[in-house]
Amino acid sequence: MEKQKIRFYYGLMEKQFRGIYAKAIHRRGVTGEIMLQILETRLDSVVYGLGLGTTRSSARQAVGHGHILVNGVKVTVASYAVKVNDVIEVKDTSGSRQLATRNLELSTSRAVPDWLQFQKDSFKGVLLRVPTMDELQPVGNVQTVVEFYSR
Repeated sequence: MEKQKIRFYYGLMEKQFRGIYAKAIHRRGVTGEIMLQILETRLDSVVYGLGLGTTRSSARQAVGHGHILVNGVKVTVASYAVKVNDVIEVKDTSGSRQLATRNLELSTSRAVPDWLQFQKDSFKGVLLRVPTMDELQPVGNVQTVVEFYSR
């Protein structure tokens, strides 16, 4: 049940989620924390965190439709791994800017996380650093998920 909660929250299929666990296993550190860091630094999650999407699925759709640029290059893959100091911006077209403006107005109640920096006037955001476990509020018990997959 915990695994399903986290999967649903991030909008992932089972195979994608298992792949993220496999990546986390091969990195040094606490597997559950690394899994959450990988999930939070996906492009769709970063776009959602910046407020450029009202929901995670709308952020994913904005990425898929080509409204988002990473370091000046159009990226249409929602699972793109954003690196520290990558610049995420909205494409400089009227349709993309209108969408971003509307989403920013609707997501004003959510604060931009500390690990992200956002400039509303230029529609640009930067991943300052990888989030720590203290800053992340997991939806489910990540340790249970790690135990489930380690069987």
